[in-house]
Amino acid sequence: MTNNVLHLSIAIHNGTTKTGEITARNQRTRMKFQLRPILSEMKEFYLKPLSTKRFEDYLTKLQGGTWGDLKLPISGFNPMAKEHIIGKIEELENLEAESIMEQAIQEVNSSLAANHDVEFQVVLNLADDYKGGWTNFYSTDYESKFKIRGLVDRNFCTPYFWTSENYTENLIRLRTKEYLNRTLYWLNNSNPVSLKEHIDQEVNVAMSTIDKLVPEDSLKDETIENFYRENQNSEDHSLIFNFLYGDVASESLGYKQYGLIANAGFSLAKNIALNRKAAN
Repeated sequence: MTNNVLHLSIAIHNGTTKTGEITARNQRTRMKFQLRPILSEMKEFYLKPLSTKRFEDYLTKLQGGTWGDLKLPISGFNPMAKEHIIGKIEELENLEAESIMEQAIQEVNSSLAANHDVEFQVVLNLADDYKGGWTNFYSTDYESKFKIRGLVDRNFCTPYFWTSENYTENLIRLRTKEYLNRTLYWLNNSNPVSLKEHIDQEVNVAMSTIDKLVPEDSLKDETIENFYRENQNSEDHSLIFNFLYGDVASESLGYKQYGLIANAGFSLAKNIALNRKAAN
């Protein structure tokens, strides 16, 4: 990713308003989600020749006329992606992905207050981790889940999908609900800093989105639970990242490795949610 786009993406995700001010404001906000279709628009965009002009058009679409602002939350899209991304967009279109998302949105909206003051726009983002030289799956996935203050502050929600994925109706529905519930969680919680705060968020997401959870095989031994118990108060980003994504992910970014398997933290969060559901 070029420095300009990287810096803009960081500014958008991190936001500029103090966390306490945002949380206090949003505790008083009645809101609902509204889909903002994007697939056909981005397909047309990618049909343009790969050029500086296309890159400039992307920035205009993303931020409008003000540098660092956010008019349309499409920072997950690689503006210089090659032709294969058109095929992935068409796969989503053939599945009627945005109609599935709309159904999921309505299901979540039905649990919210009937009256609303604010609409949160939901915009699908398709990140190119297959052939896009700018996109590291692990760091991008982390930011899309745990660095969203700027998006929430601007009333946006951006469910992420990946060019390396095989799409299904169930995947689209579940992924959409996960990101909607992360947004709801952020309305009343501070940015996650400690390992425990990261896991608490994902436990909440699992509790809100999965009716029948299956225990993760990775937790048949106590290694992961013990590591979490010993390090739950840590604010070391490399440790938190490793616990969530595992050694392979950490190695790809030059982070310290702790001998953890892929997605250990997310597996733990699902199992905690499972135990809580069983107890209720």
